[in-house]
Amino acid sequence: MRLRTDLVLLAIAVVLGGIGLFMNSQATFASNYVRDQLTAEKITFSPADKLTAEEKSWKAGSSCLVQYGGQQMSTGPQAECYANYFIDLHMSEATAAIGYPGQTYGSIGSVQSQLRADIATAQKNNDTAAAAAAQKKLDAVNGVRDTLFKGDMLRSALLTVYGFSVLGSVAGTAATLCYAGAAFFVLFAAFAFMRGRAPVAVPQREPSGGVVSAR
Repeated sequence: MRLRTDLVLLAIAVVLGGIGLFMNSQATFASNYVRDQLTAEKITFSPADKLTAEEKSWKAGSSCLVQYGGQQMSTGPQAECYANYFIDLHMSEATAAIGYPGQTYGSIGSVQSQLRADIATAQKNNDTAAAAAAQKKLDAVNGVRDTLFKGDMLRSALLTVYGFSVLGSVAGTAATLCYAGAAFFVLFAAFAFMRGRAPVAVPQREPSGGVVSAR
């Protein structure tokens, strides 16, 4: 049996519409989930006029802290901004303040090991001043490493939420495209249906067997 073109097109439209509904539901879920999780944390950006010059200009994207100044965090882009331009900045400042700029939670562990070795060497040599100086540095490093651990955990959580929000945004875009495609195929199916119903001219024969023009 020959398939009718209009029915095939209509079936495609129904499939696209169904996919669009599914993607839209996922986008809505992601948006609501991100909002609920972030608002529950009650994180509020510092007002723009309270930000330091460094906070406003640390990196090219730091201007987002001014943009979101005074707002409560509730969206993925806000979470990404806070993680990458506020938390990361203060983690960087913390390591620089103790004389180890650029260190991370993972890399500063080698600094701890070296300081412990320095303390052991100083004690072995009965150099109490060197041992005390190294111990003071180690105490500072221990405190900063704890800060880095907490900062990394919060950054990871916020960036995960941001990634989830991006997926939701992609799903929303996909839903829109599916709806547009469904609408196109519905119109195309209607055109095919109307074309199929158009009368077809049939040539008529004269009694003598000749063919006359179609009417």
